[in-house]
Parts: sequence; C-alpha cells; structure tokens
Amino acid sequence: MRVLVACEFSGVVREAFKKKGHEAWSCDLEPSEIKGNHIQGDVLDVINDGWDLMIAHPPCTYLSNAGACRLYPTKGVLNKERYKKGLQAKKFFVELLNAPIKKICVENPVSSTIFNMPKCSHEIQPYEFGHPYTKKTRLWLKGLPLLQPSNVVVPIGPYCPSGTGRKIKEKYGSAIRGNDSKNRSITFQGIADAMAEQWGGEI
Repeated sequence: MRVLVACEFSGVVREAFKKKGHEAWSCDLEPSEIKGNHIQGDVLDVINDGWDLMIAHPPCTYLSNAGACRLYPTKGVLNKERYKKGLQAKKFFVELLNAPIKKICVENPVSSTIFNMPKCSHEIQPYEFGHPYTKKTRLWLKGLPLLQPSNVVVPIGPYCPSGTGRKIKEKYGSAIRGNDSKNRSITFQGIADAMAEQWGGEI
C-alpha cells in the first residue's frame, strides 16, 4: 500500500507504516528529522500521485481552540488578520479531507467554533495508546474504521498545560516554552503504531 503522511517532519507515522512493509512517504515544508522517504515541499503538489492512504496533520495554530483568546485580544473585537489566517488554514484542511484518495485520516485538535469545521469522526487521547497524558485529538476519517485504543493507561496530567502548571515538568510531557509548537505537532508513537496496525496491518 502506498501511504502518504502529509505535513509530517518527524517521520514517526511514516516509519510505523514502513515497519509493516508499506511504501510510506512523509511530506512537509521542512526536512525530515528521521532519514527516509520524505518529500520536502507542498503536499498539494503530490496529492494526486496515486496514494492508497493518506494521514494528514495540517497546521492547527490558527484553528485550535487553545488560541481562541488571540482571536479576541480585546473583548468583543475580532483580530481580523488572525481570523483570515484561520480561514486559510481551514481551506487547506478541507482540501486534504477532500483529496482523491480512497482512505483518508485528517487529525487536528479541537478548533474554535468560529471556523465551523466539519464534524469529526471521533476523538482520541494519548492515554488510550500507552502515553499517560491528556491531549484531545479529533480524527476525520474517510474509508477507514475508527481507531481503537491499543493500550489504555492512567493519565498523570495534560501534555500541553497552560499557566502555572507548566512549571511542574514531571507532570506533563511537552517541551519547555520555546519548542512547544514543534513538539506538540509530533504524533505519539503509540498512536502511530495503532494507525499502522489497524489501517495497514502486516504485508
């Protein structure tokens, strides 16, 4: 099976499918952190190249509900520039979801209601796949079954806390301030392995 992992620089999902015997490629504007099949560039340029499955991780910076406060820096006043960027991000998201590929998974965190995103298929948590953190992630699926929990553990706290909670490093899993956005975007290994096992299987 030819697998395209869109908007992935880490190579985590790509390598999980490769280990199952699939021809897996990651694609991102940045180079891959793990040596392997990687296309550095715009995924829309290769989206029609005969893929059987695509797993996409489009940028969520301007869509995520976590940044909703920045949409209204002054109470009741919309930040039009940020809203415009959010609409552009939604357009890219929808292009990926509607790609001419039979099997598709697009993932994103909970988005701000103002963007009226399509209804997701279901939500998953890291602690359902062996990582003891909470970080609600939504999946939009086409031609794929729901991703089933593979290793449920007890969460010790949020992966990306805010405020004073960030000071207690042993109670969360993301990087210190400054590297947050990059680390938050990396797919948990347990989730990547579950995707490869349940949606790819052994060749």
